Amino acid sequence: MALKRLLVALMTLSVVLSFTGCGSNVVSDKPASSNNEKGNNAKYSIVTTIFPEYDWVKEVLGDKADNFDVTMLLDNGVDLHSFQPTTDDMMKIADCDLFIYVGGESDGWVEDALSEATNKDMKVINLLDTLGTSIKEEEVVEGMQEEDEHDHEAGEAGVETEPEEAEDADEHDHEDEEEGPEYDEHVWLSLKNAEALIPVIADNIAAIDSENKDSYMSNANAYLEKLNDLDTEYQQAVSSASKDTILFGDRFPFRYLVDDYNIKYYAAFVGCSAETEASFETIVFLSKKVDELKLNNVLTIEKSDGKIAKTIIENTSSKDQKVLSMDSMQGTTLEDVNQGASYIDIMTKNLDVLKEALQ
Repeated sequence: MALKRLLVALMTLSVVLSFTGCGSNVVSDKPASSNNEKGNNAKYSIVTTIFPEYDWVKEVLGDKADNFDVTMLLDNGVDLHSFQPTTDDMMKIADCDLFIYVGGESDGWVEDALSEATNKDMKVINLLDTLGTSIKEEEVVEGMQEEDEHDHEAGEAGVETEPEEAEDADEHDHEDEEEGPEYDEHVWLSLKNAEALIPVIADNIAAIDSENKDSYMSNANAYLEKLNDLDTEYQQAVSSASKDTILFGDRFPFRYLVDDYNIKYYAAFVGCSAETEASFETIVFLSKKVDELKLNNVLTIEKSDGKIAKTIIENTSSKDQKVLSMDSMQGTTLEDVNQGASYIDIMTKNLDVLKEALQ
């Protein structure tokens, strides 16, 4: 009986070991994915930070999308400027085949994420780097409330600052100036920028899955035609408009768009501003501009409460302007995607708003 029990124990141990071997976390020296060397059920992985990148990737993949797992990190309406990745996000980036991000100051966390990459063959697209000299510095136009104005007003209102702290603040400001210019991150709001980025995305996807290169290039070319057609519609709409200026009672992330078509603008804040309250001076200036330019509309970005825009209107002579909203796609979610949202669709709706704003 003892011998029999020993044989049964050995057989049980053998079965356990065989199952353990099948499910073991053996680390291979070979990258998780490498140019057409995926297993039968494995998929290539692409991680994007924001919706426009995600949608562009989907357009390039076309009917080959099932070969890929495509992730949009900012998928729940979190703003690019306040996003912080989770541990799960970092893990997705670490072993993906292609990572696409904007590359501005809001993406300061990316360097750490890429330093932890386990897939040494990973391809990376930084939108700002890709666009090179066509990117723009953030600008403060006449009447716009600067980022540090609130702190300055707080000091004037009686918030005392110790001399040593004030000196440290001055040194910090000086150091910030030496770090170089702050670039406008909202590059996706230019159809011309999109046209420059699509071929780069297509080339990188084709390099990952070269077997389907022709399909990706064909999809990219078809999409570029749609972008070009919409670009032409924008040009025609602006050239036939009765006005050449728009005014935002909000942040202004549309710098690239208005520069593309030589549209003038005024706004309460720069595109990356964290301010939510406009100063009395800003409100008065913008209200006077509405009167001076005889503007029929004051604009906001998506999901704005419209409070600043309404206050501007209340301080105009006629007080009858309409509040319109343009979508900067900073809050577009996967739920929106599932309901049919697309980059071209949103930019087309923005064109409709722009047409009305320029009348």
